[in-house]
Amino acid sequence: MNKNGVVIVGACQAGFQVACSLRSGGYAEPITLLGAEPYAPYQRPPLSKAFLKDASEVSSLSFRQAAFYTEQRIEFVGASLVSDIDLTQRVASTRSGKRYHFDQLVLATGARPRKLSIPGGDLDAVITLRSLGDAIALHGRLAEAVHIVIIGGGFIGLEVAATAALLGRHVTILEERGRLMGRAVAPDISEFFLQAHRNKGVAVHLNTSATSIEDVEGRVTGVCTGDGRRIPADLVVVGIGVEPRRELAVAAGLATNGGIIVDDCGRTSVDGVYAAGDNASHPHPFGVADMSVIESVQNAVDQAKSVAGAILGQSIAHGAVPWFWSDQGETKLQIAGLSAAGDDVILRGTPEDGRFSALHFRDRRLVAVDSVNSPADHMAARKLIAKRVRISPDALADAQQPLKSFV
Repeated sequence: MNKNGVVIVGACQAGFQVACSLRSGGYAEPITLLGAEPYAPYQRPPLSKAFLKDASEVSSLSFRQAAFYTEQRIEFVGASLVSDIDLTQRVASTRSGKRYHFDQLVLATGARPRKLSIPGGDLDAVITLRSLGDAIALHGRLAEAVHIVIIGGGFIGLEVAATAALLGRHVTILEERGRLMGRAVAPDISEFFLQAHRNKGVAVHLNTSATSIEDVEGRVTGVCTGDGRRIPADLVVVGIGVEPRRELAVAAGLATNGGIIVDDCGRTSVDGVYAAGDNASHPHPFGVADMSVIESVQNAVDQAKSVAGAILGQSIAHGAVPWFWSDQGETKLQIAGLSAAGDDVILRGTPEDGRFSALHFRDRRLVAVDSVNSPADHMAARKLIAKRVRISPDALADAQQPLKSFV
């Protein structure tokens, strides 16, 4: 019988879900959840949205209150950064010197924001947003900042821009590609959000890169661009993507590529070691490559449930249609599927109405749908994509015909 139980490295969405699913599945051995941050597991999506407007209720972000962990016999240990894993001795060691023996190990270390590698990129008022600590710091600086430059026109950058503009700040977005959210959505969606942000007073510069950040005695004063401009700034927010935290896995000798390589149940290349969430590279039936790292709450939850099942001796392969969302001011973007899998796009509805969807097809099969203020389209799309049936694009484009009628 197990004696040391499961040690979960990373108290993020995936780590928290593994612990919960193990207990609900009848696992009786010890569960230790090690978090690098001092906070109990919490929701990340609000950090770039509602939390930036009102950071007064940090506790409202928590998945559960402290009593939950006691009742479920989950030992949560915060401020415990794991620095080494010994797979021979089955021990995880923290930077502070504590050692945690395990029978099974789950790596749910998530991802870290990419940093700027330009002069001035390490100044105090140059901030990335990933953790609660980041959000608290950004909230404080937003209260004092006047000119904010956001580097990166992806989800995080645009969500922060919408919030900052709502707070009355002067906001500029620099995006080095030709359109916003270019890797995730259809061109018509990008154009819609470009105009939406500009209509709110946000200055958006496409095909523009930051080359340096200027300062006076350590205080940010402006951002210089590749086309020779200088944009005033006293706060810079960097949103140029993330990279999986895989250094522990690499040092321990686990198989890795862009992330930690796992099968469809979250098993790594070493028996008894699992990975889930934004650090895991896995086969996905709706992916565009043999192995995919999918950064979403839904994927983290589904993958964590599969890992818990594997530890419990069950094979519960995860493979639901991926879905994502982004709230930018008053506008909600919902995405079902992975648009990179498609080679043709048609619109359902019109952008002028403020409610429409972009439908991505390959071989007359619906593979992804980007929906703007159209939750009914989004819910039906997830079911249609999962069916993998061939269907007339023209029929789906008829906005008078509910998508759910095709399910």
